[in-house]
Amino acid sequence: MGLQSALGFQFRPPNPAQVAMQRVGSTAAGSWVFQRTLYRIDRPLYRWTDGRMTVPGLLTGLPVIMLTTTGAKSGESRTMPVAGIPFGENLVVLGTNYAQGRTPGWVINLEKEPRATVAWQSRSVPVIAAAVAAERMDEVWQAASVVYVGFPKYRQRIADTRPVRAFVLEPLA
Repeated sequence: MGLQSALGFQFRPPNPAQVAMQRVGSTAAGSWVFQRTLYRIDRPLYRWTDGRMTVPGLLTGLPVIMLTTTGAKSGESRTMPVAGIPFGENLVVLGTNYAQGRTPGWVINLEKEPRATVAWQSRSVPVIAAAVAAERMDEVWQAASVVYVGFPKYRQRIADTRPVRAFVLEPLA
């Protein structure tokens, strides 16, 4: 059984209004604002609604999961809302950081400690994160572009500044 089944994860394609909001979020200005604000709102909103709502989920149709990693330096649990991209039976996460210049901290955390926890709605599953090999990244980007029209723009903007790392999340056996 893959992670999608374990979580009861379902991706619904965005409606036309959500696609329009995705286009706003994929601009340099939109992604800059979202990177600095959304996670601060999403963590409490997710808790208050028992996992039923996130701002990107409502506005853009993004399937947001809560990824809890172990801090690479602190050793403390760190939870971040990230887009869960269907990938086979599992989910993949992309370290785009809204196309900003810095690699997100959760990427560094997963590289040091690949065991994590994924929450979707009211379910939570321990996972193991496997780094996606460079030769499979085009496949990941293709899957990501189905979920969010902004990922190709992110890829283009990031290409000259840093590599984007991705991880397949599988249930921990």
